[in-house]
Amino acid sequence: MIEKLSCVSASGTDPYANLALEEYLLGITQPNECILYLWQNEKTVVVGRNQNCWRECRVTELEAAGGHLARRLSGGGAVYHGLGNLNFTFLVPRGDFSIDRQTEVILRAVRAFGIAAERTGRNDLTVGGKKFSGNAYYRTERACYHHGTLLVQNASAEMEKYLSVSREKLRTKNVDSVRARVCSLADYCGDITVNSLRRALPAALAEVYGHPVSALKAERIDRTALAALRRKYASPEWKYGRRFSFEYEIGRRFPWGGLLLQLHVENGRIEDLAVWSDALDTSCPGLVHDALLHTTFTPEAIRAALRAVPTADETQATMLKDTQTLLREAM
Repeated sequence: MIEKLSCVSASGTDPYANLALEEYLLGITQPNECILYLWQNEKTVVVGRNQNCWRECRVTELEAAGGHLARRLSGGGAVYHGLGNLNFTFLVPRGDFSIDRQTEVILRAVRAFGIAAERTGRNDLTVGGKKFSGNAYYRTERACYHHGTLLVQNASAEMEKYLSVSREKLRTKNVDSVRARVCSLADYCGDITVNSLRRALPAALAEVYGHPVSALKAERIDRTALAALRRKYASPEWKYGRRFSFEYEIGRRFPWGGLLLQLHVENGRIEDLAVWSDALDTSCPGLVHDALLHTTFTPEAIRAALRAVPTADETQATMLKDTQTLLREAM
């Protein structure tokens, strides 16, 4: 049961430092504690853990303009972060993780400005059917986080400039462009700002959980460990992912998200592959990768390899079955 509420607000807009602090906070979350972390990135596209950044973002154009590409730990899709965004993260022990309760904090804070916000779909917060926040999740053996963006002021032009959203994904949302999918909170309340929302969120946290909110003590943060994490997030290996030569590329969108397989086949076996996805489940692409690596490139061998993978839940079982179907139909 949550009995302690802590809040920390990042002072800078460096995406690699901010993502490093997020991961660090996950590691120091105490039993019965909920940490609310508030942060901003400037001119940044953040891709999901298993996404192909070159498909999701116009990387060269973004970096030429002084922007940043970053990769987070959680799954889900690519998002644009600018100074009109406020990002939030709830960090809690696994036993206290509650998407409904955490989402209620966000909704109460936004509704305090007279905005009729609601939760829709698998991970979106909307007003009037338009999205102002996308959420994603990550867990370790002992703790979890739930994070997302809050679009306070309009940045749709930057989103369209740097994000490469597939036409297939837009069709699943019944819209024609990124701009048509999203809204800013300022569209519905002229008085809302990033700073006023930053103040409203801890107040909503206290209201939902019924405890006072205290600032996270600075001595809980090891600056040396934090610097090491920043180096990881800023490294090309983490940001861009591994690039290799492949002969086969197969992809499709499913209700749980998109899937793209790139396969290098040599002497009738899959000798290298990449599995890209914006699924919220971050572990399944790794399961697919390990199952298919060095497998004979035949429908029978692929089917047997994927069927042998142990699954943690129905979602993973569905993802593996869909992967098997995709490959069978493509071969």
